[in-house]
Amino acid sequence: MKRAVKLLASLLVTFIFMWWAFRDTDWATQLASLKSANYVWLVPYFGCLLAIHVFRTLRWGCLLSGLEKVPFRKLNEASGIGFMMLLVLPFRLGEFARPFLIAQRSGIRRSAAMTSVVLERIVDGLAVAAMLRVLLFFVPTETPEIRYVKLGSWLMFAVFGGGLAFLLFGLWQQQRTVALVRATVGRLAPPVADKVADVVDTFVGAMRQLPKGRQVVLFFIYTALYWGVNGAGMSMLANAFDCSGAAPGVVCEPMDLSLFEAYVVLGVLVVGLMIPAAPGMMGTFQAATKVGLSLFLPAAAVNASGLAYANVMWLSQTVQQVGLGLILLSMGHLSFKDIAGKLDDKDSEAAAPSA
Repeated sequence: MKRAVKLLASLLVTFIFMWWAFRDTDWATQLASLKSANYVWLVPYFGCLLAIHVFRTLRWGCLLSGLEKVPFRKLNEASGIGFMMLLVLPFRLGEFARPFLIAQRSGIRRSAAMTSVVLERIVDGLAVAAMLRVLLFFVPTETPEIRYVKLGSWLMFAVFGGGLAFLLFGLWQQQRTVALVRATVGRLAPPVADKVADVVDTFVGAMRQLPKGRQVVLFFIYTALYWGVNGAGMSMLANAFDCSGAAPGVVCEPMDLSLFEAYVVLGVLVVGLMIPAAPGMMGTFQAATKVGLSLFLPAAAVNASGLAYANVMWLSQTVQQVGLGLILLSMGHLSFKDIAGKLDDKDSEAAAPSA
């Protein structure tokens, strides 16, 4: 029942954002854009997606190395299946999959692995927010969407900066942090105050086992490569929608996305994906991409080639993540249903507040 309510709520979010994204769509021109697209560009784009997977798997291994040096094969299996479940399960319940899977393949505890996942999210959030704020200084301010993008970037700073400040305070004053959690949560929900405080205590304790030196440097190098290839791939895929393959007499709105513009759109997309939506991030993905493209392209191009581009990019990423996850599930003789069911046990519920 609980899972059904979450699914219905996420589907409602998806419906609202899908309606908003496609309410002004010129369906005939968008269909023409899809038909005339040069899908040869999907080959190098899938290469970028594979590189992205490798970089984020390797950087996760860097974070975990302070606990245990996990072989790439086991790391890749947990990462590939985990990211698939993150995409497929509603409300980001799949975030618990990677810690669960790596705990089965190593001596690392799930709570410690969950710490690495949360730290990844904080670093990514702050990195993208900083990138977006810098790039927005060079974006024309005439477009009405710019104020929403700026607001979103500040919200990212507030959310992830606040999370980082809390963790740093916890490292400095662990006992005071736990006492503070007990005092605040105890006023709102006394029955769960001790459980949440224990989770925070375990979480902060796990942070003390994070790697230092070379592995930290490698973590930030892989992070830069991960986001760098992400934006470059988005710019590359846009070349498929320049309408060069349109048949004579067919109306097609061309679009072009420079490397600079692609990184701005990437930042806006990340802000949009903070909103929990249905499995696959459908709706929020298209809506956020539309907002990002609207900063540079006329409305006619955004509602035609722009949304066609957003749909192809979303489908490509979904196929890559789900396909890789299913391949790794099959190779490991694992069951998606069994893993998803075990994510709801008491350990996962206890980890939820820290996540």
